[in-house]
Amino acid sequence: MAVNATPGFDLQPSAQQQALSTNYITNFNFLDQYLPDTYEKEFERYGNRTIASFLRMVGAEMPSNSDLIKWAEQGRLHTKYTGCTPVANGGNDSSVWTIPNANFSPAIGASTSAALRVGQTVMISTEGVGGTLTNKGVVTIGPTAGAAAQTVTIAYYEAAGQAMADNAPCTIFIYGSEFAKGTAGMVGSNESDDIFFENKPIIIKDKYSVSGSDMAQIGWVEVTGEDGVSGYLWYLKSEHDTRLRFEDYLETAMLEAVPAEVGSGASTALGNGTAVAGAATGAGSEGIFYVVGNRGNVFGGGNPQNLAAFDSIIQRLDKQGAIEENVIFVNRQFSFDIDDMLAAQNSHGAGGTSYGLFDNDKDMALNLGFTGFRRGYDFYKSDWKYLNDPTMRGGLVAGGINGLLVPAGSTSVYDQILGKNAKRPFLHVRYRASETEDRRYKTWITGSAGGARTSDLDAMEVNFLSERAVCTLGANNFFLFQN
Repeated sequence: MAVNATPGFDLQPSAQQQALSTNYITNFNFLDQYLPDTYEKEFERYGNRTIASFLRMVGAEMPSNSDLIKWAEQGRLHTKYTGCTPVANGGNDSSVWTIPNANFSPAIGASTSAALRVGQTVMISTEGVGGTLTNKGVVTIGPTAGAAAQTVTIAYYEAAGQAMADNAPCTIFIYGSEFAKGTAGMVGSNESDDIFFENKPIIIKDKYSVSGSDMAQIGWVEVTGEDGVSGYLWYLKSEHDTRLRFEDYLETAMLEAVPAEVGSGASTALGNGTAVAGAATGAGSEGIFYVVGNRGNVFGGGNPQNLAAFDSIIQRLDKQGAIEENVIFVNRQFSFDIDDMLAAQNSHGAGGTSYGLFDNDKDMALNLGFTGFRRGYDFYKSDWKYLNDPTMRGGLVAGGINGLLVPAGSTSVYDQILGKNAKRPFLHVRYRASETEDRRYKTWITGSAGGARTSDLDAMEVNFLSERAVCTLGANNFFLFQN
């Protein structure tokens, strides 16, 4: 059994500028003595049609007075090098090790060298399948600053010498240091590693226009709106819907925005202002999905439907910021998958519905849903209307997103405007504003109707504008669940 394809859902339920015959009763023939009963009040068959709520729940808004927003995020405190290879054969007491340039970001240059110094003790382990060979050693010759290839010499603690063969790819990390009696101190020092990110605001606009004549025309349909708009003037509904649609775009633009790629049509059409990293022009911005997809964690190929899959997510979070509390914003199918996974943990509920806390009341309603669970970390589940709405991301297969894990709380970053470290939510919106201009949410009326006296246009035009960008701090703590 399955849901029939018809009747389906209307993908354009209300985006028209006027009442159309396809949406309303048309058999008003007043020469016919039999007139139909009419329901004047508009029926809200789609309920609350807005989808904006996500950023209001997890983020904050704050002003910015620049075309470019930059922030710094801490690098790792400890360093591990991968793909390192020894020159000596197995059994040697020491060996020269090569550290590939891929371990350095940016690419190794004149002022960059490996963080290994003489006297530091290291752990060496082979990589890949069967990677069980290990050595511990002490660095006897450090890297040469500015060298094209970074090399260090390591002497082993084991009498058997080097356990791995020459050129075997290995991982090296520092665990301490050891010096002989009466020797000088550590040579050299390491600088802190900060990673710098940036984003730019985009200008979002919309407009609603109605002629003065239509404003004076009464309708037989009594319109209703989500915020209490009512009456028999159709333009009130259209203007109100335009406002709601614009408010949704303020959020969805922050979710979906991408920087214009080099040579793209958007870079030619919109290329002005300051460019973000990776873009040739000032077109576009880095939305949440773009940032998490490129700098965060991605769970692909469907939803995690068992504890083993969630364990892989938890193990990845262990390697990142290890944020204690996280919220997963999910579509309906992902919500069901989490419910089924948690229900399956009840050993007495195989094939039944005994999970949960019930008092055996004959009038009880069986609750088949869960709001959260704890496994290593606290995970809370929240339905995300944006991912379910068929006129937005609901039902997408190619490029479909099933959920987004967002860490709860805030992080400390350096704020350029304040000139000091400040607490910021992991997700927050920066809008353009100064002492004389606030572009968070601007709306104004032009024309010569509806109270406006700005031009000879026999119409009322309601204009909407905002200039904003979203800052995704600590993207390595986010998880994107996609098809």
